[in-house]
Amino acid sequence: MRDERASTGIPGLDEVLLGGFVRNQTYLITGPAGTGKTTFGWHYLTAGVAAGEAALYVTFSESEERLRANARKSGFAVDGVAFLDLSPSSQFFSQAESYDIFSPDEVERQPTTQHLVDAVEKVKPKRVFIDSMTHLRYLSADAFQFRKQVLSFLRFLTDRGSDVVFVSESASDAVDDDLRFLSDGVIELSLDLYGRSLIVKKYRGSDFRGMRHSMRLSDKGIEVFPRLLPETHGKPFTPDALSFGIDELDSLLHGGLERGTTTILSGPSGVGKTTLGLQFMREAASRGERSVVFSFEERVETLVQRCRNIGIPVDAMLERGTLRIVLVEALRFAPDEFANLVRREVEGQGARIVMIDSVRGYQLSVKGEDLISHLHALCKYLQNMGVTTLLVNELESINEFTVSELGISYLADNVVFLRYLERTFGDRVELRKSIGVLKKRLSDFEKDLREFSITGDGVQITNTLANVRGILSQMPQVYESR
Repeated sequence: MRDERASTGIPGLDEVLLGGFVRNQTYLITGPAGTGKTTFGWHYLTAGVAAGEAALYVTFSESEERLRANARKSGFAVDGVAFLDLSPSSQFFSQAESYDIFSPDEVERQPTTQHLVDAVEKVKPKRVFIDSMTHLRYLSADAFQFRKQVLSFLRFLTDRGSDVVFVSESASDAVDDDLRFLSDGVIELSLDLYGRSLIVKKYRGSDFRGMRHSMRLSDKGIEVFPRLLPETHGKPFTPDALSFGIDELDSLLHGGLERGTTTILSGPSGVGKTTLGLQFMREAASRGERSVVFSFEERVETLVQRCRNIGIPVDAMLERGTLRIVLVEALRFAPDEFANLVRREVEGQGARIVMIDSVRGYQLSVKGEDLISHLHALCKYLQNMGVTTLLVNELESINEFTVSELGISYLADNVVFLRYLERTFGDRVELRKSIGVLKKRLSDFEKDLREFSITGDGVQITNTLANVRGILSQMPQVYESR
């Protein structure tokens, strides 16, 4: 029988925890200042209130008035949350209280304990959030007494049916190893040069996704973007061949690109990779299938105008919902966050074709992490979901043949390459474009190189090029007589 779970109220985190918090346990939220621990608490408590559960916020630092005011600014419905405010008042300083005979732990511990007991007996909370447990350390005579008091307090709450989330301020000079040991679960929040993240370090009574997950903290609260695990997603599909709508290209590919495959469109700048991908999406739209372009480089308006100029009915496609163009600012999105965008389009909107334009732009979002592992996970996820994926891969060199300079060619089921070529007519030389197929896993393909052009009527591909030299070693050349 599956354990009853309590939603954390944080988008994405329940997925990491495989359903939420296990009931009647205690969880430590730890991290440096500014990582979102208090906001975490508000998500947790207000989710409980929304489910009809009594919720209690225990604060030792900030006042109730200030906490409620800040939470309302982020849109939290705080009125249903009960408070026990144990933060020091302004009178504490003005009265200059001191203890000449007894130590602070002897004087303050007993009334603090009584306040806690009274609040729990009055509210009978199902959810308790304590901000922060570190304060109780200063009311204890030594480390042994602190651990004993914390353990007793947590048992007092769980014995009364409460789920407990508590905060610790982690720092190099204030380790919280004892609290980690006493809790049933530990979640670390962090902030570094690459952005915010979250990792579950301990979780009794359940499995969980233990890797580091991206997190965003905004004026609307916290959102977690789980690391993509391709093996946890999938749906049945038939690997039908999907046409480009261009007879010559479909002939090269022996029918087209199979559903659920990954195709690299490789070539130097300006050769027509994105346009070729949009042509594939145009044909998909004629079948009523939805396509999505994730553009890391071109503005949406530029891409739309380019489609209009070559006869792709982009306006009708956008209006019918068979095409969506998403502008992605690479430096804003972490790779997990971008993967979440893709999942929303695939699982929420039914996208059947996804184009990433380009891999170079996507590389910026990785921000020093391993590009290959993130792209591998994304492509395998799309493959498992039966989505046909186009990766636009821009090459730096114009006259040197390579599939990719980023080491991603192994991901491809298909490789379609576009190259510039020199066409010589006697003593006159013209710069043209060519297209060929280098790899196709699910079927054979033609090995010809064909001339490729983009006109006002769309993509045009001519018959096989003859008298071509230097395809693999240098700039291809076609020699023709006048």
